[in-house]
Amino acid sequence: QVQLVESGGGLVQPGGSLRLSCTASRFALNSYTIGWFRQAPGKEREGVSCIANIDGRTTYTDSVKGRFTISRDNYKNTVYLQMDSLKPEDTALYYCAADPREYFICPVDERTYGLWGQGTQVTVSS
Repeated sequence: QVQLVESGGGLVQPGGSLRLSCTASRFALNSYTIGWFRQAPGKEREGVSCIANIDGRTTYTDSVKGRFTISRDNYKNTVYLQMDSLKPEDTALYYCAADPREYFICPVDERTYGLWGQGTQVTVSS
């Protein structure tokens, strides 16, 4: 079964770091554009970051620029989201998603992506 699996979430204090992982079963992530999204309680899901499949160009939403970094490890068939300087407002369920269409500049728009993982919870609290 083709699926995405997120991991790496947890409880962290403000200012701390976490690294989320998105792995795939039965397909190679390097041929897909991958996005990270999050949904906080009572809020709509929002795009966080994405990495394009053509040249690896990355996109970030303004609220995480300079704090989050998306990257690929094709050997491990994994996409990472390194999250530093975490804030309480980063608390959410984080999802990764995949789209096979080719992009130079990937869209951080959930309507683009057809394959989704189940999510991993990130809680930032003291």
